[in-house]
Amino acid sequence: MRHLNSINHLGRKSADRKAMMANLASSLILHKRITTTNAKARALRTYVEPLITKSKDDSTHSRRIVFSYLENKTAVSELFREVAPRIASRPGGYTRILKLGNRLGDSAEMCIIELVDFNENMLTGEGAKAKTTRRRRSPKKKTETVAATEAPAAKAPAAKAPAAKAPAAKAPAAKESAAPETAPEDNAPEADTKE
Repeated sequence: MRHLNSINHLGRKSADRKAMMANLASSLILHKRITTTNAKARALRTYVEPLITKSKDDSTHSRRIVFSYLENKTAVSELFREVAPRIASRPGGYTRILKLGNRLGDSAEMCIIELVDFNENMLTGEGAKAKTTRRRRSPKKKTETVAATEAPAAKAPAAKAPAAKAPAAKAPAAKESAAPETAPEDNAPEADTKE
């Protein structure tokens, strides 16, 4: 029975569990996201979030306290230099857990735990969500398809039009014979004015 067992021991003794949590927290701070099991990620969240809150106050005392948990100088300096300024305005909830499914070997629930303010895909994704568009054809494709649909429609009447224009073509020919007689008269006055 697990009456009042609030901590997940993760199948390890106290010293091994503390060392594992320190390593996971250091990796999370250095790499900004790690893949692990769901149980370890939930235990890591309760371990690392108080350390991130402590990093908001950049003093020697807080650095020493965080170093006593992490035991990694590069992780501590990364936490105080890069992570703390970006999460300064956030009141809590510095990590996000994204479930991945089960692992093939032992069917353990896998997930990604990441620092919220450092996921560039999610941050840019919020701006993309604001632009909701429906699936439409691009203007280039649209004009190509419109031209393709209009071209056969234009060709079909053009094929019928020469048959209809054939008798009409004879009539303008008769008018054309009369037109050259009037054309010199029209051109003559213009030539007089130009000279």
